Amino acid sequence: MKKGVFSLALALIFGTATATEPVKEVKKEVDTEASTVTWKAYKVTGSHTGTVDLEDGFLRFDGDKLSGGEFTVDMSTLISTDLEGDPENKKKLEGHLNSEDFFHTEKHPTANMVFTDVKSTGKNSYQVTGDLTIKNITKPVVFDVSVYGSKATATLKIDRAEYDVRYGSGSFFENLGDKTIYDEFDLVVDLEF
Repeated sequence: MKKGVFSLALALIFGTATATEPVKEVKKEVDTEASTVTWKAYKVTGSHTGTVDLEDGFLRFDGDKLSGGEFTVDMSTLISTDLEGDPENKKKLEGHLNSEDFFHTEKHPTANMVFTDVKSTGKNSYQVTGDLTIKNITKPVVFDVSVYGSKATATLKIDRAEYDVRYGSGSFFENLGDKTIYDEFDLVVDLEF
């Protein structure tokens, strides 16, 4: 009888020890070739869309729960995709976006995002707070992330005025009329890791 009680006690102790073991944190590198970052910017007379490439990045997981992440974007890869049939205007727009009027990519070749807080909002869904750095200016942003298997998707709305991107902005200039370019632009990020 004593042997049975002793064995049961050992099983309970051993079982408790393994049940309280911390979940291992895993860092998963993003496949930059398979991942995409798509942007859409708006102006009074329409919009433009395009892409920019990830230079590197990772997502961090505690077990199967998203817990962090960090990404670097290569700003020199900023292109327009809506002007594919108009090479002259495509080249002009891309040159302007890379100039001092917008992102000054020669001086600021990368942008960076670091997750600072991740909250689960449902199965595979998270609200993320992150520090976004553009043109060496860092501001917090809040956005939603969904994770499914080895893929993740995020949608962000960025206010370019917060990063001193002034050209055509009604936040900095008056009486722009139909030349106004809205401050907020959208990013859709599709990650594979």
